[in-house]
Amino acid sequence: MAQDVGTTTDVARLGLPGSEIAVTAPEVAETAPESARGVSGRRRWVVAVALGAVVATLGGMGAALLVKSPAQVAADAAAPRPDVLTATVEHRVLTSSVITRGQVVAGQTVEVIPQVSAGVGAARPVITKIRVRPGDTVQPGQVLMEVSGRPVFVLEGNLPVYRDLSPGATGDDIAQVQKALKALGHSSAPDAAGSFGAGTKAALTSFYKAVGYTPVSANGAEGDPVGEARSQVTAALRALEDARSAQAQASKPGEKPGSGAEGAVRPAGGDGGKAVRRAQEDLAEARKKLAAAEAASGPKLPAAEVVFLQSFPARVDSVAAKVGGEATGTAMTLSAGKLVVQAYVPEYQKDLIQPGRAAEIYSEVTGLSAKGEVTLVSDKRSEAGPSSGQAKPGADAAPAPGGQGATGWLVEITPGAPLKPELTGQDVRVTVTAASTDGKALVVPITAISSGADGRTTVTVLAEGGERRRVEIRAGTAGDGFVAVTPVADGALAGGDRVITGVAREKASP
Repeated sequence: MAQDVGTTTDVARLGLPGSEIAVTAPEVAETAPESARGVSGRRRWVVAVALGAVVATLGGMGAALLVKSPAQVAADAAAPRPDVLTATVEHRVLTSSVITRGQVVAGQTVEVIPQVSAGVGAARPVITKIRVRPGDTVQPGQVLMEVSGRPVFVLEGNLPVYRDLSPGATGDDIAQVQKALKALGHSSAPDAAGSFGAGTKAALTSFYKAVGYTPVSANGAEGDPVGEARSQVTAALRALEDARSAQAQASKPGEKPGSGAEGAVRPAGGDGGKAVRRAQEDLAEARKKLAAAEAASGPKLPAAEVVFLQSFPARVDSVAAKVGGEATGTAMTLSAGKLVVQAYVPEYQKDLIQPGRAAEIYSEVTGLSAKGEVTLVSDKRSEAGPSSGQAKPGADAAPAPGGQGATGWLVEITPGAPLKPELTGQDVRVTVTAASTDGKALVVPITAISSGADGRTTVTVLAEGGERRRVEIRAGTAGDGFVAVTPVADGALAGGDRVITGVAREKASP
């Protein structure tokens, strides 16, 4: 029974239901030792697998503790994070800059607006020829276009045209035309400068002939004043001759005063002298009128036919007119003179910029850069013109960067060397030196400077060993986040020293 009970217990431990064992006690007793041996082998296998898993887990944990990435090794080897932030004291030239946007424009931009020349008989201005294209270079004396068969040409001059220039006129604009014609080989001598006389007539007639046109007559459709004046002179001469003849007849001997050979009444000697004097006065007046008519006659320069530009060569910026179309508005736009950059800055920047300051011009489109100088700072707010970039005073809009429609205080930068024509009209970056130290100076970040309760301005120097010392300084030029400083005590601060700029703080946990 003991053997049977033990065998039954082993079977129960294996989890086998007793109802499934259909053997007799002797059979169980005979087979029990073999079953016990199988169960024992499976137990050993389970234990071995468990021990292997434990060993693998411990090995992985050990490897994780011993194996490190290169970044972790470097981090472990690095010095501990400092508790302060420092910067090196530099010894250099410090500049303060103002950066803004500007537009490349010519020194002069002129809109050509066609008109009908007086005296040509055209009812309205019609474009009959266009002789230039956008981008063309224009020289003095060149014909740009025809309006109703009449030329429109360019001459050199600073004064804008505002009237027709006719013979007998005087003024600075006459002198300007004389100078321009002389430069083209048409001298106005012997006329005095500013006087439109016979010499200027000849020069103007010669110029029109050279460009292939006949000048407009100063008399226009008023008939022939010179011919009429000459007729009056002729009549006055004849009247004077008749008066003298009558006077001579009256003074013949043997004839009574007051009667003629045929019984006609003749003037007495005294009356004959009076008639001669009056005839002489009439002749003098007629000759005076003839001189005035001749002086006023000849070619004239209509305001509609000339455009004055300050310098050459000039450029054609745009052409809006078309042949055959009625000339309304701007037919073309010309630019002349040296290219400059115009920028419009707000008031707080305007106060930092002064004429004579160095500037740098940079075009992001072409990659071209150039050195320049501030040549103009407006003293009042202004607005860019619609096409020329010229200033319109009195604008009240908010400040804006440079370019068409921009407002602010106009700043003009003149390049040291001529800019390339393709930059005309481009928006460029302008960097103006607002202030600069006289030579090299000790420079520290502005965050390194502090003011104490005692009113002293100092920087804190961090020595190699971690020691700190305060150095009293005087602050100078500031710019781009740095300040030029001078130590109160000579030698207390030098280039290469490290100054404390702040305190390092650990990043907050996410």
